[in-house]
Amino acid sequence: MADPPGLRSGPDRSRRASYSHPALRELFPAVSHGVLYLSRCIRYPWTRDIGTAFPQAAGGYRVRRQSDSTLLGVTETAEEAYRLIAAHLPEGCGPAIDGTANDL
Repeated sequence: MADPPGLRSGPDRSRRASYSHPALRELFPAVSHGVLYLSRCIRYPWTRDIGTAFPQAAGGYRVRRQSDSTLLGVTETAEEAYRLIAAHLPEGCGPAIDGTANDL
């Protein structure tokens, strides 16, 4: 089911959708250009191996993992996008560490 008309598809919607997944709550959130990014570390440079849901102008989300440019899927709603991200977390993904991607 598509998001209702007029409902913001920006970071507020993404935060609510991502919070429904306990594993995603353990990651470090950052917002840039209206997109919520999640990382396994809290210091820059952050990890890029967690999927990101990019809102599309025509509606829906394109979910991509930046580390290898893999398209994980295209969804109609933020909830579906973050369900897809949670299903594709890296092996052994746990709480974000106090360090950089180089420390993992």
